[in-house]
Amino acid sequence: MDERMAQENVALLNQVFSGLDPAYFKFRLWNGKEWNPPGLKEAKATVVINNPGIMAHILTLPTDLRMGEAYIYGDIEIEGNMYSVFPIEGYLKNAYRKLVSNPLFWKRAITLKKTVHEFGRLQGRGKAQLMGKLHTIERDRQAISYHYDLPPEFYALYLDPMMNYSCAYFRDGEEDLATAQKNKLELICRKLRLKPGERVLDIGCGWGGFLVYAAKKYQARVVGITLSEKQAQYAQNWIGGEGLQDLAEVRLQDYREVQEKEGYDKLVSIGMFEHVGGPMLKAYFQKALELLKPGGIFLNHGIAADWGPIRFRRWSFTEQYVFPDGQLIPISKTLSIAEKVGFEVRDVESLREHYALTLRHWTENLEKNRDRALQLVDQVTYRVWHLYMAGSSYGFATNQQSVYQALLVKPDKEGNHSVPFTREGIYKDWKIS
Repeated sequence: MDERMAQENVALLNQVFSGLDPAYFKFRLWNGKEWNPPGLKEAKATVVINNPGIMAHILTLPTDLRMGEAYIYGDIEIEGNMYSVFPIEGYLKNAYRKLVSNPLFWKRAITLKKTVHEFGRLQGRGKAQLMGKLHTIERDRQAISYHYDLPPEFYALYLDPMMNYSCAYFRDGEEDLATAQKNKLELICRKLRLKPGERVLDIGCGWGGFLVYAAKKYQARVVGITLSEKQAQYAQNWIGGEGLQDLAEVRLQDYREVQEKEGYDKLVSIGMFEHVGGPMLKAYFQKALELLKPGGIFLNHGIAADWGPIRFRRWSFTEQYVFPDGQLIPISKTLSIAEKVGFEVRDVESLREHYALTLRHWTENLEKNRDRALQLVDQVTYRVWHLYMAGSSYGFATNQQSVYQALLVKPDKEGNHSVPFTREGIYKDWKIS
């Protein structure tokens, strides 16, 4: 029985992957038997098939959800360079068009697929189970909690000491992660033209890295908001430990709940924008405009891509296991809506390559700290993070998605604002602390 299933798997692999050229990975079955794609140039990785029915399960509907679940639940392992395996998704999307009309493929796949549930899969983190209407405050709170309310010590294993969970800024590409993340904070402060005493709102403040940096170095008065209880507690404790209580505070609050009569001099949103959702873009920018004083600046830092209609997200690994209800939107649509509500777009900068490199650092840090990570979270959770960060790095590197810093202003009645004529001052006398 085992030998017959191995032979059937080899036949299936040969039928599906014979056109993979070039290939940089090979397959190994549960019994040790290996199969190499004909186009193999260099085996940088090995895909280990632990579950005899899993390839048939994936190939009958080759979505990134099925491929991701196969990895996180231990149906397959990836030994070696994981990045060399990621082109498989694009290859399968093209190959499936021919396979879908091939009776021999379906005969093999359906026979093998029947055995998929006989394998003892890993137990742990399951899909997000959110309740309520999409993008209500309560449902958004559930979505944020699902991803961010793990132990802060887990995130600290792969993030920099400032706990920045967004794209770093590499001025020469050779900096370590800690330096590059301080570069990012400094760049944002300079783009905002931050001055002592200015009131700043950080929308989605995370664990408080920007709050501490802006208050400590620029003496700005900063308020951070988040929907994550663990982030809020961590950030408030950090602020207290730094003695910055008079300059910085954290509120467990949604951006729609913020009420501010006086208004803020500056607004910043760093890596929170992906959680807003297309239907809420107008409300998001309208609220930001309302909270900002005339002449003030809003720096919106967020990932952009065209993920298509949200109804297809049920087949997305990221939607189900990483960032539920998250949505990536083309930068052209984002800026168009920002302009319609009254913002003026003054500057847009792509940091795509910076995020690919940032995610590489995070993935390597997580791998180095695997044993400690597994003391804090279950193995499935570890695999979710490992796969999503490595896969995201590949996505940024291959231009499947990008990340932008958009500098928006709210002109006063005469059209005035506080952004200088040129960018020259941003890098003048550059120093990070």
